[in-house]
Amino acid sequence: MDEPPAPPEFNPAELAEARALLAEAPVFDGHNDLPWAVRKLSSGDLSAVDPGSSLAGRTHTDLDRLAAGGVGAQFWSVYVPSTLPEPEAVATTLEQIDLVHRMVIRYPDRLAPAVSAADCVRAHEEGRIASLLGAEGGHSIASSLAVLRMLHTLGVRYMTLTHNNSTAWADSATDAERAGGLSAFGREVVGEMNRIGMIVDLSHVAVSTMHAALDVASKPVLFSHSGARALVDHPRDVPDDVLKRLAGNGGVCQVTFVPAFISASYKAWTDRLIAAMTAQGLDWRDLDARDDFALEFATHDPRPRTTVADVADHVDHVRDVAGVDHVGLGGDYDGVDLLPEGLDDVSGYPNLIAELSRRGWTRDDLTKLTWHNVLRVVGDVCG
Repeated sequence: MDEPPAPPEFNPAELAEARALLAEAPVFDGHNDLPWAVRKLSSGDLSAVDPGSSLAGRTHTDLDRLAAGGVGAQFWSVYVPSTLPEPEAVATTLEQIDLVHRMVIRYPDRLAPAVSAADCVRAHEEGRIASLLGAEGGHSIASSLAVLRMLHTLGVRYMTLTHNNSTAWADSATDAERAGGLSAFGREVVGEMNRIGMIVDLSHVAVSTMHAALDVASKPVLFSHSGARALVDHPRDVPDDVLKRLAGNGGVCQVTFVPAFISASYKAWTDRLIAAMTAQGLDWRDLDARDDFALEFATHDPRPRTTVADVADHVDHVRDVAGVDHVGLGGDYDGVDLLPEGLDDVSGYPNLIAELSRRGWTRDDLTKLTWHNVLRVVGDVCG
């Protein structure tokens, strides 16, 4: 297979134009795993892993690089592994929520707590990054609507219905079917999320779960970090028949930068990695174990290159199928060990905007992609 083309070299004028656009309509990013990275590196000690200082070489994210990337609102993932027993998952999720609250309190001049669209607009006007919470997986509620409501009270404004493992009530894209998409209780969860003002996130779920949720949802959904399955046949990506339903629902697919989701050659490499882990009796869905295994695996099976252009292809496709009002960005920084060239950390968003501008995206359409589409969903669901 031919090597993909080198990432484009953007000239200063193109990048200046991209940064000017992001100053007006910053990135409203759907998913960042810095809280879990802080937990892994320092047991949640924000003095030891301080986002207010440079974390280059340790994480993909810190506050200076978020500002350089033109990020104006961030859904911070309060992810915990879906392999945890559900009671432990609830406790660990609460610890992650606490970590994000402490981070926001630590930097009141740079971060602003946000639970509504008005909060996000106000933060942008004040030059701060609106900080919202997203729970990554229904295991975090332990099949309890009361726990769901308490997460909402603590500021969580989306919940991904599953992570890599199915729950008793919702099927994951990467696990055996247990609920036939959504069980009766799963449909009740979606209804309760709509009622209380929490966004239903359909990244990670099986296609049957996507359709079942869209069948019962009365408010817009998000895919917080997914790609287009028509371009890469990965179970974490969204098929066209689902993308076409977003216009009727009002939802948004936030395109991710995860190499295996946006590059067919990288997906094939990941398949080989998973096969090797499985042969050794390891669970590839354990993200920490997979990252560790990948380091050695890549020494004899090098990773394929991925670029800004690969991500732009998915952004183009989601726009073409779902409509320009239904596409956004969800990088998944600090949720994977490697990102495409040119998007190596959160400072890279201007490179993607410059690439899309080269492809003919208008300024109005780019501002929908970066800011207005997701802001609308937050307003429609959360207030």
